[in-house]
Amino acid sequence: MKAKETGSKAYLISIVMVAVLGGLLFGYDTAVISGAEKGLQAFFIGAQDFTYTNGLHGFTSSSALIGCIIGSALSGLLASRLGRKRSLILAGILFFISAYGSMNPEFLLFPHGEPTYNLFITFNIYRVIGGIGVGLASAICPMYIGEVAPSNIRGMLVSWNQFAIIFGQLVVYFVNFIILGGHENPIMNEISQGVYAVSSDSDPWTIATGWRYMFGSEMVPAALFALLICLVPETPRYLVMIGKDERALAILAKINGESKARQILTDIKETITVRTEKLFTYGFLCIFVGIMLSVFQQAVGINAVLYYAPRIFKDMGMDNEMVFTVFMGVVNILFTLVAIFTVEKWGRKPLLIWGSIGMAIGALGVATTFGHEGMEMVTAVSIMVYSASFMFSWGPICWVLIAEIFPNTIRGAAVAIAVAFQWIFNFIVSSTFVPMFNMHLTPGDDFGHWFTYGLYGVVCILAALFVWKLVPETKGKTLEDMTKLWKQKK
Repeated sequence: MKAKETGSKAYLISIVMVAVLGGLLFGYDTAVISGAEKGLQAFFIGAQDFTYTNGLHGFTSSSALIGCIIGSALSGLLASRLGRKRSLILAGILFFISAYGSMNPEFLLFPHGEPTYNLFITFNIYRVIGGIGVGLASAICPMYIGEVAPSNIRGMLVSWNQFAIIFGQLVVYFVNFIILGGHENPIMNEISQGVYAVSSDSDPWTIATGWRYMFGSEMVPAALFALLICLVPETPRYLVMIGKDERALAILAKINGESKARQILTDIKETITVRTEKLFTYGFLCIFVGIMLSVFQQAVGINAVLYYAPRIFKDMGMDNEMVFTVFMGVVNILFTLVAIFTVEKWGRKPLLIWGSIGMAIGALGVATTFGHEGMEMVTAVSIMVYSASFMFSWGPICWVLIAEIFPNTIRGAAVAIAVAFQWIFNFIVSSTFVPMFNMHLTPGDDFGHWFTYGLYGVVCILAALFVWKLVPETKGKTLEDMTKLWKQKK
């Protein structure tokens, strides 16, 4: 009787935990390149039919992000046509195909272990396929959680998706570390501007095999996600949109209890009187805020740190860059938990503003100390402050707001546009980091180091001002309240 009145927390938690596996795969897929990129670079440097330049390696390291842009742009259409659940099943299948194809890009087409231009193209196609899965999961997982979660704990539950992303990154840092074992990353010498040669002292195992195991390891969580997502229900709000009110009520009752479920169903039906509305029905500001949340989340530069962490720590002069990378992953996990357990108490805006300030301090600390002898630990601590500040603010809270800020009738399309902008700027930041970081005004100077992190620090300050002036507080509001909020601001 009690479950009928209050709903089942165990049921809610079980379906949310399955959904956040998509977040784990998001983190796993985007961060696996951090351990594999040096071995992969050395492998393609060995090609005879083309020259694998620094620019091509930057493209290879971030090619999955092209798929992320495609996947997120398609997410609104797929979420509306296929539903949230079936779109996530598709994402899981794409993750699995990408993991196997990235591990063995020669499959059925090319001789094994012979780097060629065609193999380079094929490898990047597999990475793009995985990116499409990431793009779908990044938009639809928080949307799914936001649409099943009660309003009083929605922020916390959606924040678990960010925890899963960071946990996925930490897992893959550990997996890469274990796979590397006693082997060493390749040693590369620059022979001309942007062109490298592999040193004869390099470990051949990491060039031929290590990176393959790193990419292939993703097949296990990808298969698990694709299977488990088949067992969760469709979201009640999507079911109402397609006219299946009885099924929606049954799921709402399991989560909230029968009397509360009927009230929620009535509220949903009142805001979904029209199945779809024009994107700007609720004004330009609604869409602009969603897009700029996504833009700032990436423009602060965090993924340049997450994707290239071992390379950055090595350039700082640290002897064991993989150990520092794993340690940073642990710090990221701990500060993501701060957001999870404070977002419903402190609200969305304060966390974003304080996180922006912390990131600015960390980024400017890196800019002023990087490359100075005796300042290595100060630089490392500044990187940690920068990363930790992101993890309790823009990391999880941006996803919370994107999942809840849009009215029901435009949510699918609006989330797709916001998340597409996120991946566009992720690609811009990730693909420009290495050449920008290595810029020199005079031979051997550190101009690129301080300019890059100085730029990120300035963007962090602008992000704080944007949140303060334009972002509404959504703590405690239902998804149906968003309709009223934006109508008042028109």
